[in-house]
Amino acid sequence: MNEKPLRIAVLASSSFPVAQPFAGGLEAHVYNLVRALTERGHQVSLFAADGSSVDLDATLLPVRTLDLTPISIADVAITPTAIREHHAYLAVMMELAGTMSRSFDIVHNHSLHYLPLAMSSTLSVPMVTTLHTPPFAWLESAVALAPPGANTFAAVSEFAASQWADVTTGTVVVRNGISLEEWPFGVGGDYVVWSGRVVPEKGLHLAIAAAKEAGRSLRIAGPLSNLDYFHEFVEPMLDENIRYVGHLDQPALAALVAGAEVALVSPVWSEPYGLVVAEALACGTPVAAFARGGIPEIVDASSGVLVAADDVHGLAAAIPEAAALKRSDVRARAEKVCSMHRMVDEYEALYRSTLAAAADPIEDRLAIA
Repeated sequence: MNEKPLRIAVLASSSFPVAQPFAGGLEAHVYNLVRALTERGHQVSLFAADGSSVDLDATLLPVRTLDLTPISIADVAITPTAIREHHAYLAVMMELAGTMSRSFDIVHNHSLHYLPLAMSSTLSVPMVTTLHTPPFAWLESAVALAPPGANTFAAVSEFAASQWADVTTGTVVVRNGISLEEWPFGVGGDYVVWSGRVVPEKGLHLAIAAAKEAGRSLRIAGPLSNLDYFHEFVEPMLDENIRYVGHLDQPALAALVAGAEVALVSPVWSEPYGLVVAEALACGTPVAAFARGGIPEIVDASSGVLVAADDVHGLAAAIPEAAALKRSDVRARAEKVCSMHRMVDEYEALYRSTLAAAADPIEDRLAIA
């Protein structure tokens, strides 16, 4: 029996558009999820920064702005970004609790802001929040105080769930997924690839050092999210063999990754998931990576080589080992663990179980028992 389509409000970043080329993995994740839910017949409304587009029939919720008075502007205790985000989330939560209170069946929160959780009890429908990051102060405070009857939490990996274990219980693991059709199998080539946001925590400088030590040409793609880091640590290492090719849209990035011999993944922090790993595996491109965070949950011996965190020499040695793996086995690993269909199945099931629990509160179940 077919389930009734749901009306879903998806909350993303008020600062970064959900549109190609993506600012980061969270925006790519929301883009793919909204597309997949819409394709399955759900009515999806997306709250995200101006310029967002999922190229499908999904409604965009407005991001409210505020022109501060001169008195407020003079308040040195606030930053323009902080008040802009605060106003945007405060407005959308008040609208979801007010004028739009009967417009949705469920709210799926992907924001990293505290207000959606802090105001979740004002909604007439339950909220599912995906935990994309480790705990940080403002979000941890909101998660710790979130009313349990109004909130369900999902984490993008077992590792991420373990990081939140001291803050919230009952977190469901729904690993990220990608559209395997949009990351087609490739035959590889004569270069290795690194993709992602060019920021210190992604460790691009270590990947460059490993590629140089291994004698491999490296192609780098991604947004220059930290120009100081790029100019000081990355740009001086560029040459005819180590090339930055720009911030690519998804088709161009997929072609670059599919044409690579190996994908390097070099975080210097504990990645909760590692979307670039899934993208590489889908293209049949083996991964050489630091064994950090959620990455070991995705990469197995058939699809890549993991080395100790920050071990540049080990990463260099892992490149030829990874290159020797069968690309068909790498793709098969992606089909098993990285599928968008699997992820959306799990989120649909989580929406249904959350709605069922909201319709059958624990007090009623105890009374029946």
